[in-house]
Amino acid sequence: MIIAVILILIVIIILLMVYNMSIHKKIANFNNLNEKVTNLNILQDFMDTISKTSSVEEKIEQINNIIIERYQIKYSTIVIYDGTKYIVKASNVDQKHWDALSSLSDLEAEQVFKESIETSIPKYITVEKEGDRLPYQKMEFARAKSAIFFPLYIDNVYIGYWLIEGAQPHEFDSIDTTMLEVIRNNIVSILKTVTSQKIVESLVRDDKYSTLKTVEYLYGEGRKTIDLYTTSTVCMFRIINIEEINEDISRKTGDKVITKICEVIKSNLSNQYIFVRYMGPKFVIVFSGIDKAATSSFIKQMKDDVEALEIEPVDVEFEDAEDVVAKPKINVIISTYYKGTALEGVLKKQEEYLDNADKNESKITEL
Repeated sequence: MIIAVILILIVIIILLMVYNMSIHKKIANFNNLNEKVTNLNILQDFMDTISKTSSVEEKIEQINNIIIERYQIKYSTIVIYDGTKYIVKASNVDQKHWDALSSLSDLEAEQVFKESIETSIPKYITVEKEGDRLPYQKMEFARAKSAIFFPLYIDNVYIGYWLIEGAQPHEFDSIDTTMLEVIRNNIVSILKTVTSQKIVESLVRDDKYSTLKTVEYLYGEGRKTIDLYTTSTVCMFRIINIEEINEDISRKTGDKVITKICEVIKSNLSNQYIFVRYMGPKFVIVFSGIDKAATSSFIKQMKDDVEALEIEPVDVEFEDAEDVVAKPKINVIISTYYKGTALEGVLKKQEEYLDNADKNESKITEL
């Protein structure tokens, strides 16, 4: 009888062990799934940041804030090479320490991160006791006691690093480095994405004769204003006889025509609307948040005002000078832009229409 009870107890114990193992496995799977969902949510936050109509600097700053908040990291710093030097693009560390944080790639004394940069393997360093300091620290003792250095590469080219720091010795001893590698890869992906935007932003110029921003402004800073609204009206116009003015009168007269046209339009245009020189004789006005019907009277008046201009010749004389004036003519196309769609696609269609229209066409067309 006793043996039977013992056997029953043994069986019960075995069943409980199996059950506990099953529960443990389920909990582990749940935690793993939960971590994956969390990482996916954070990745979605990263993607949302990319799609926002903000500058490259703002996007990198937002990404760093997401890392700090969602992963509960004490300090996070992203440093990027700008072509001449390493600069801190985002950090929640006091700015007085930025000089030290931006020089981790060129340390000569310790060269603590040299191997990490060469191999692309993260480098973890920590102090052993409170009185110690990390090798790259100059004048600071109390702020950071642990750090992990992640070199950043785009197409095998070293472009900077991501540094996380903790306030306690050995703070990152048990941290999930796989998760941190995922974050690093996401940072690199985002930097690759915003590189194109940075190039576009750097191409923005002030046009000499129109004194307007060039078209690149629309795709960067200008788009922040445009995308505050669900829909906007895009107006592109072409000075259809500018080549004729250049050839028959003078190039300087043609330049003056462009200046006068832009002065007339800007004097009547609200500051909330964006006016840029698109290319050559083509110009673009974006009426942010305004539908086509509401812009029709302004555009008609604009066309009338422009075509009423009479510009005297510049640096050229004619026998019947009194009869020689430059009278600009424009052809206008308007379209609706919807937030989140391709603005460049709208402009391309408008440009194609104006380029393929009859060279003497001078009207207002809706596309």
